[in-house]
Amino acid sequence: MNASVLPSTFVLTLLMSVGLVFFIRASVKDRIEVIRLGSEQSAVALLNQLQAYFTQRAYRLAATDATQLQATFEGVVRPSLLMATFLTLLAAIGFLCLALMLSILFPGFSEALLGLTLLSPVAGLFYWRGAARPEQVVLQVEKEGASEQGTVSIVTVTAHRDELAALQRNLPLTLL
Repeated sequence: MNASVLPSTFVLTLLMSVGLVFFIRASVKDRIEVIRLGSEQSAVALLNQLQAYFTQRAYRLAATDATQLQATFEGVVRPSLLMATFLTLLAAIGFLCLALMLSILFPGFSEALLGLTLLSPVAGLFYWRGAARPEQVVLQVEKEGASEQGTVSIVTVTAHRDELAALQRNLPLTLL
């Protein structure tokens, strides 16, 4: 094999390994966002509809503030078995690539280096422990305001971005 190919392939393998580590770490990162949604319902009716929606999605009402029309819901995010399996598979492939590169550089240790792939379930375990966490959804309904279509109630929702996407898909609210 050409002598210039090995160092460049080794550097690319190291870069891939670093990217894999950051990808696995990002799998448990919080992705909290804030959006404002509008509805033609009254503020109280909108808050009741949102409360029913989040209760249906296994959230429980943790706190309310009637003066500010604010409600806080809590729930537990369950980790995904598919995602844990996927991360374990990615880690196994990454460790295998790294072990192959190291076995070319250090041929005497090739069998022992292939044992690095046995560390791949650590990635799935890391995800499984980090993804099971409590989640909060905060709703703040503002008073009705006048618009071209009539009265509009505005709600500010602070939640995980996947929960916000599901909310927008399932309820007839307009993004402001």
